[in-house]
Amino acid sequence: MKITIGRFDKGDFPELSLFDIDLKIDSGAYTSSIHCINIKEIKKDEESLIQFTLLDPEHPLYNNKEFTTKNYTSKMVKSSNGIAEKRFMIQTEIFIFNKSFPIDLTLSQRKEMKFPVLLGRKFLNKRFIIDAIKKDVSFKLKQKN
Repeated sequence: MKITIGRFDKGDFPELSLFDIDLKIDSGAYTSSIHCINIKEIKKDEESLIQFTLLDPEHPLYNNKEFTTKNYTSKMVKSSNGIAEKRFMIQTEIFIFNKSFPIDLTLSQRKEMKFPVLLGRKFLNKRFIIDAIKKDVSFKLKQKN
């Protein structure tokens, strides 16, 4: 059975030490993305790694924690302005509606965007129905528990 989600919500990314972060539900976007700064590919002991810092110093949840992982890929993503760019993508877990779901997140600089995390169709498909009049459905459920 599909879960009804509103147009905005809050979610947790335990592996990234982010909790109650604002999410924008975007059925127009194929991939999900998260706002990062200092995104760079590095070599360490002949191994390719991706290094990034989540959010930016102006964001209230910013913790200046640098992440490094070898579990990443890259893909071409067409942004809302129609320009295709290469982005790095990581796999992690998102906790919403009192459940954990695997999610692929592209790393992008979303500083000018109101929401640091965008949930796209690839993640939403077959799991959720969007009711655009609702918001914070998962977050309100979390508050009750």
